[in-house]
Amino acid sequence: MLRWLTAGESHGPALVATIDGMPAGLDLTTGVLRSALARRRLGYGRGARQSFERDEVTILGGVRHGTTTGAPIAVQIANSEWPKWRVVMSADPVDPADLLVDAGTGDGREIARNRPLTRPRPGHADLPGMLSYDLDEARPVLERASARETAARVVLGAIASELLRQVAGVELVSHVVSVGGEHAEPGLPLPVPTDEEALDASPMRTLDPSAQNRFVAAVDAAKAAGDTIGGVVEVVAWGVPVGLGTHVQADRRLDARLAAALMSIQSVKGVEIGEGFAQAALPGSRAHDEIVRGPDGRLTRASNRAGGIEGGTSNGQPIVVRAAFKPISTVPRALRSVDLATGEEATALHQRSDTCQVVPGAVIAEAQTALVLADALSDHAGGNSVAEMRRNLEAYLARVGERA
Repeated sequence: MLRWLTAGESHGPALVATIDGMPAGLDLTTGVLRSALARRRLGYGRGARQSFERDEVTILGGVRHGTTTGAPIAVQIANSEWPKWRVVMSADPVDPADLLVDAGTGDGREIARNRPLTRPRPGHADLPGMLSYDLDEARPVLERASARETAARVVLGAIASELLRQVAGVELVSHVVSVGGEHAEPGLPLPVPTDEEALDASPMRTLDPSAQNRFVAAVDAAKAAGDTIGGVVEVVAWGVPVGLGTHVQADRRLDARLAAALMSIQSVKGVEIGEGFAQAALPGSRAHDEIVRGPDGRLTRASNRAGGIEGGTSNGQPIVVRAAFKPISTVPRALRSVDLATGEEATALHQRSDTCQVVPGAVIAEAQTALVLADALSDHAGGNSVAEMRRNLEAYLARVGERA
């Protein structure tokens, strides 16, 4: 069983990620984590923050000389902008007079970072967070609710991906399938792990040149209108063995775990496994993946509309999941709100943000998928070391091969 947790605020000194239950003997270096975070920073439509903020990664425990020890792994992602935020985000009390002094230079939204944020943004956690935690302003809410927290999840996902790859040969790839009302061409082959370099090089993380041009134009139009735009991302996991997850309890079903993990990402409002929504419009005779013999004589499927999961359990086909990201709720032209300090109508507060988050969203969704699959693999082939997990999995797959 794997357990993970993140802590820290968007403009605090650092984010911290911990994961417990990883076996000993996994090859892991700081460079792997840095590479994962660099992928999260890619994409067209990102805000100014990406140009000056850097991820400073330090492994604090659980790894020695490039190999996991079996102890909990802890990682720190330091905030290079922390000096600008020492007063407003100080853990210890500060002189109230210091919060009346404008901070920074240039952008008025940065100059006023010390001031109370009392005009909640529609679509964000601001208002429900202020009310449920009885807070006078939104700063304590938005600092934790911010998508900056997903940097910690991407680090954890990178560790999980290494477990999947080194134990079971499972590899994941993610891409963007729509932005606003623009969609990639239907019927294109699913991306494979060897496409990773090309996807990272694509501004919109797509292998469809026509779609890329349309996606970029949609982002540009939203930015010119003082607006934001969302989209849909897809994650494909290749090489997932049959039998991860289970039908016996609701909270252990693989599709349920994936749906919960993806829905936990900031801005995600919908999740689909395989062709879930399209299946709803098909008759049963066409909706399901018929079981056939492959060229090698082994059991396989004639299609993969189920997205690699049946009855809460992986069925040996590629796992395909999609997540729908709503437009970012920090809208430049500011939506109607109410100032909770005065009770008067107002426009919502605004801070620096992206125009479109779907490219990093794909990387984050990939990380969340990796965490769920790694946990399911640990449940099925668990052991205290990578070597033990491999032996357990090989023995299981040998028996599956006999029957299939």
